[in-house]
Amino acid sequence: MFTAAKFIQQHDPAAPGIWEILLTYSGFHAVGFYRIAHYFWQHKHRLLAMLISHWGKKATGVEIHPAAVIGKNLFIDHGLGVVIGETAVIGNQVTILQNVTLGSRRPIPGLRHPHIADNVFIGANAQILGAVKIGKYAKIGAGSVVLNNVPAHRTIVGNPGRLVD
Repeated sequence: MFTAAKFIQQHDPAAPGIWEILLTYSGFHAVGFYRIAHYFWQHKHRLLAMLISHWGKKATGVEIHPAAVIGKNLFIDHGLGVVIGETAVIGNQVTILQNVTLGSRRPIPGLRHPHIADNVFIGANAQILGAVKIGKYAKIGAGSVVLNNVPAHRTIVGNPGRLVD
């Protein structure tokens, strides 16, 4: 828990200190709710997991399905409106800004949500839809709509998303 708060403090110039992060950052709290819900989901207590997830959404404005897989040190900054779907996979040290959707494009069985590698930055209002893969250290610009894979160390912007570097 303190490791995640320290990661946030290192990556958020507005973070005043560890205690403020622990007590007041809704994105930090949302990940905490998710971790508890995910535990129960993995242990086949699905209704309890969904209830905890629902409470977390009500408390933080961030909706994370308890079946999603999230690595260490996810930083959801200004988390209101963030949605992370059921089959989404998020690596380590990922930053997500407000109103981001990691969603599906169609109601199909199996993997239908994005896979986000380590150290990715996702800007505000970005929509990453479908079973796309976002490579390590990629950057997704604010307002981008991503429907295709993004290579590692690349930046994508716009609607539809296009590589810019």
